[in-house]
Amino acid sequence: MSEMTRRSFLPLMGAAAAGVAPARPNILLILADDLGYSDPGCYGGEIDTPNLNRLARGGVRFTQLYNCARCCPSRAALMTGQYPHRVGMGNMTGGKPRPGFPGYSDRVSADAPFLPAVMKKSGYTTLMSGKWHLAQPGPIDRGFDEFYGMLHGFDSFWDSSKYTRLPAGRPKREYSRFHATEAITDHALDFLVGARREAKPWFLYLAYNAPHFPLHAPKELIDKYEPVYAKGWDVLRAERYERMRRLGLVDKRWPLTPRSVVGPNRVSTPNGWAAKQNPPWDSLDADRRRDLARRMAVFAAMVDQMDRNLGRVIGDLEAKGDLDNTLVLFTSDNGACAEWDPFGFDISSGPQNVLHRGEQLAGMGQPGTYHSTGSAWANLSNTPWRLYKHYTHEGGISSPTIAHWPRGLSGRGTFNHQPWHVVDVMPTLAGVAGAEAPAGLSGADVSAMFAGKRPKRGPIFWEHEGSRAVRDGKWKLTAVYPKGEWELYDIEADRSEMRDLAGAQPERVKAMVGMWEKWARENQVVPWIWEPQYPAAQ
Repeated sequence: MSEMTRRSFLPLMGAAAAGVAPARPNILLILADDLGYSDPGCYGGEIDTPNLNRLARGGVRFTQLYNCARCCPSRAALMTGQYPHRVGMGNMTGGKPRPGFPGYSDRVSADAPFLPAVMKKSGYTTLMSGKWHLAQPGPIDRGFDEFYGMLHGFDSFWDSSKYTRLPAGRPKREYSRFHATEAITDHALDFLVGARREAKPWFLYLAYNAPHFPLHAPKELIDKYEPVYAKGWDVLRAERYERMRRLGLVDKRWPLTPRSVVGPNRVSTPNGWAAKQNPPWDSLDADRRRDLARRMAVFAAMVDQMDRNLGRVIGDLEAKGDLDNTLVLFTSDNGACAEWDPFGFDISSGPQNVLHRGEQLAGMGQPGTYHSTGSAWANLSNTPWRLYKHYTHEGGISSPTIAHWPRGLSGRGTFNHQPWHVVDVMPTLAGVAGAEAPAGLSGADVSAMFAGKRPKRGPIFWEHEGSRAVRDGKWKLTAVYPKGEWELYDIEADRSEMRDLAGAQPERVKAMVGMWEKWARENQVVPWIWEPQYPAAQ
């Protein structure tokens, strides 16, 4: 354990000073899938999330934990403590590997150390229930003792055949009425029963695939939310923004952004932006509004259901006396998903949308359906930021994040505004556990934040599908998709990214582009879409 980490956990170290051996904490890492920054109630959303809200009241909400803009890269960074390109996951599993481009190999390097292996070596029981999406080697080979869930990226929540139990032959529940969110929680609770018999601390990675499409949820929960979303995205974005301001999540200097452009469909203008803005809600006809309200109601129901199941886990920890010494860290893998247009899509027809009418509306979200919310609702989920998953503007890379740990956390019920990144999670959790993190990680042990301190964190970098960014202190440089021009923002004064200062500060832009291109070369981020701006940096 580092000196910084040792100083951070005074409650535990105090026990040691009194002659009592401090128990290393259990660690529960919870990852939601495509959850937007403002979707949870404790981040300003209208969705009922009482269990997340409870964790927030008793813990700390982090306002600037950054992800990698998309699922596989974020999960690779989370598990390895490395920027995703450095371990081969600059794009996605199932993508086309590019010979000579090792940062985009469609799988994580076989020799990359994973967080569960680090925890296991330190004496932890290691458990995973949920979505893997990191190709082979799979979760058991990477260090987990037990696994249940979906090995690939997305699939039906209603079909149990899409979910796997590993090692093969281990007990697996059978269901007369299956839903993935319930089953993932059931197996996580079963794993905890076994872990407690080991009399060792445990690490549980609970990686829900909710609320990623396909949008699937119990009908009674969907019915609960349909009237809420009949108000439309314009009204609800304004309401979320005001709640966020009252909560203290949004600085009064940061305006609510205009409706974002449609994406990520690559319909481009000369500077790389998608050409069309999400439409005003009131411009749509009644049938389209009903279809869209139902879509977002399914999404909200999925978040509600995830929160209820999270409540089952928290209740179990409380009942078994484990909650006080369990570090719970909740976050999301990227911003909300805009695929593919303001009206969503239905996979049976490819990246197109289907207009549901009449009796079709009641069937949305049920077995046999397979649709998404679309870019305009994703814009609501990411209130008040611009853009979405895939992009490196704040809407794509900002995750709602909560830490809860009664025995080791200070500042309960507060916000922490320190910028950090998912590459920091691996070394940070290793530090909390007293485990030895591998050398040469991209991430830093910032566990001192849990004690209310502000550990120094250097620049943070991004690239995904040509969208790219660097954050250095309060300054952020970002660009979108092929040929997008660099934009410069003072995030302290303008996290909404509404005032581009690139034209006014060309020397700062040049210096930060140089920083980014140096990082890109060192981390296997090659110019496969854009071209370097400065020949000297090639």
